[in-house]
Amino acid sequence: MDERLYTVFTVKEIVCDGDAARLSDTGKSVIGEISLKIYINGTEYASLLCLNQLTEELALGFLYSEGVIDTIDEVASITYNERLFAVMIDLAPGRSVEKCESLRSVTSGCGKCFTYINPLKNEKFLPVSSQYRFPLRHILRSMKEFERRSDIYRAIGGVHSVLFQHDDFSVFNEDIGRHNCFDKIAGVLLRNDKMNIIGSGMLFVSGRVSSEIITKVIRLGVPVLVSRSTPTASAVNLARKYNVTLLGYVRSNAGYVYSGAERLLLEDV
Repeated sequence: MDERLYTVFTVKEIVCDGDAARLSDTGKSVIGEISLKIYINGTEYASLLCLNQLTEELALGFLYSEGVIDTIDEVASITYNERLFAVMIDLAPGRSVEKCESLRSVTSGCGKCFTYINPLKNEKFLPVSSQYRFPLRHILRSMKEFERRSDIYRAIGGVHSVLFQHDDFSVFNEDIGRHNCFDKIAGVLLRNDKMNIIGSGMLFVSGRVSSEIITKVIRLGVPVLVSRSTPTASAVNLARKYNVTLLGYVRSNAGYVYSGAERLLLEDV
């Protein structure tokens, strides 16, 4: 596993023998975290706390989620400075960022990140129009497979995981923040010219679905989001308003459909 992703500490392990407890020296891997700076045309735009992995894709997806860019063609160049933990982006000629949009700092906890539906960019957050339908049994099987894929979580812990699943192109990644995972997926799809398949794809997430997560799904236009955990009330309201099919608590062939049940096929085809 990439040693940039974790640090090994000498710690005291609690060991219980019957009614007695003792401390034993051991080594423990702890997930890493960096403060990733995003520079646009030479000006620092945002600072993200994240895993040191897929940094350029994270920056691209973050700018897409925020409505700064709509296509990869709006990016003239992108490079990652490993020493500075900084992604340098130059926008295409004629493209710029309003000064009022920078500088923002985003924590790894979804409850404090700032992605929301900005009234000034309402036109970039549209109801999901996909008419594609998804077999429910396939969704349940896919969630079981998704839960077995998290190598970093099994080895170290401390991360969330998100999967974009499509028959032609799938993307799986892990990060300390759920919102980072969604942005990385958007960045990978942008870079690989796969935005055209979004309408027939699904997203799977390991943790809670909050309002800032559902806004990223709305912006991306993926019709189905499946979570192992719960959505918040705000997330359910947004999913219903913007026509996202939202499933929660999907575990062991069970779960709940909070919105968009009409997209689900109850028999495999």
